[in-house]
Amino acid sequence: MKAFIYPGQGAQFSGMGLDLYEKYPQAQDMFHEANKILGFSITDIMFEGTVEQLKETKVTQPAIFLHSVILHTILGDQAKPDMVAGHSLGEFSALVANKTLKFEDALKLVSQRALAMQKACELQDSTMAAVLGLEDELVEAVCADTEGIVVAANYNCPGQIVISGEVDAIDRACEELKNRGAKRAIKLPVGGAFHSPLMEPAREELAKAIENTTFSKPICPIYQNVSTFAVNSPEEIKKNLIFQLTAPVKWTHSVKNMIADGATSFTEVGPGKVLQGLVKKVDRKILTHTPEI
Repeated sequence: MKAFIYPGQGAQFSGMGLDLYEKYPQAQDMFHEANKILGFSITDIMFEGTVEQLKETKVTQPAIFLHSVILHTILGDQAKPDMVAGHSLGEFSALVANKTLKFEDALKLVSQRALAMQKACELQDSTMAAVLGLEDELVEAVCADTEGIVVAANYNCPGQIVISGEVDAIDRACEELKNRGAKRAIKLPVGGAFHSPLMEPAREELAKAIENTTFSKPICPIYQNVSTFAVNSPEEIKKNLIFQLTAPVKWTHSVKNMIADGATSFTEVGPGKVLQGLVKKVDRKILTHTPEI
């Protein structure tokens, strides 16, 4: 069975999507439509913008979403997944791929998500940190014992967790995690504490937009970050998507469940190959692919 997976924030690069735009009229149409929906020329920033410009949350999230969804569309008959999953933001790309969401509706939600997250980041000084080389349970215990708000936010693969929270609490947790034997505990260049309780204002704002969007019956199941199991119900998908902003990204668990349910290959659709690397760390025998166009 074929699993298709879609990357999240951090996969962006200057010039992303330009090859698709130059080669495929369908890509041009979708990019032009995106410029209209967003109200600014995201194509200019994607194709010619600086790394700094691409790092802005209001740009990064739609840019990665567009790259993934337009590439998926161009693949045509090659893109026939039996199951899909996306890492954080990538979940919106996955929901277009399995026809739960229309392209235009998903792009509007991604834009609203980015703006809501940006606002939440500005309310409090917060960040995230990558922790390598420790058991999940130990990282969770240190977070629980640390003064202030700090939680395990991304379970990326065995031995790699990202923690999220208030800057001071992250600093304290990183020191303790190093004392406990972490190979690395290093702060990430992100704008705030994604997938933590500090995103509650963004979750509330995005919940209204999600509730007012039409979710259709998917053509194949999605393994969502919140639940990690196959989901086919539009209502359940909607509920999980609302909680995603404040809940951890359980990527390791999702990949394991996809493999248990019969996935024999994983195709990463979008910029970069980060997710393929994470899949290999869950099970090195599993085949991973980058689509050829």
